[in-house]
Amino acid sequence: MSRTTYQCQCGATLRFRQDLTPERGGTSRSWTCGDCGLPVPGVVAEKLSHQHPS
Repeated sequence: MSRTTYQCQCGATLRFRQDLTPERGGTSRSWTCGDCGLPVPGVVAEKLSHQHPS
């Protein structure tokens, strides 16, 4: 299985759950970039949220 990465608009490369900040609100979970706080697309964020450095 290949690893998912996401290039944020601020220039940060998001690879792992630790790179995301969870935003709790309403009925769904949303994620933002851990560096700048910009929203990360849901499908990408869900994939990243299951990746751990190892």
